[in-house]
Amino acid sequence: MFPRTEEAMGDAISLQLADRPDIEIDGDLVARGLGLDVERFRELMALRKISVLCERGTGEDAGLYRASFYHEGRRMRLVVDAEGQPVDHPSQTAGA
Repeated sequence: MFPRTEEAMGDAISLQLADRPDIEIDGDLVARGLGLDVERFRELMALRKISVLCERGTGEDAGLYRASFYHEGRRMRLVVDAEGQPVDHPSQTAGA
């Protein structure tokens, strides 16, 4: 066990967990990025066979979100605004 003293804790980090918006991202764009057709993508999403990680931007990236979709060693990553509109070119990788 680690000691739970103020000395061991280090500097505090501010986290904001409230006000999590629902963001809708174009499924066709993500499906293509993962090498899937839209129907198969939706099926895999419903079966929870595609993992999703969404990160909220801070500082100069406040108001932006990075959404990463993972399936069978492939990753599709998008940076979007609060309306789900991409703000840069999507990136895809195999073996991620």
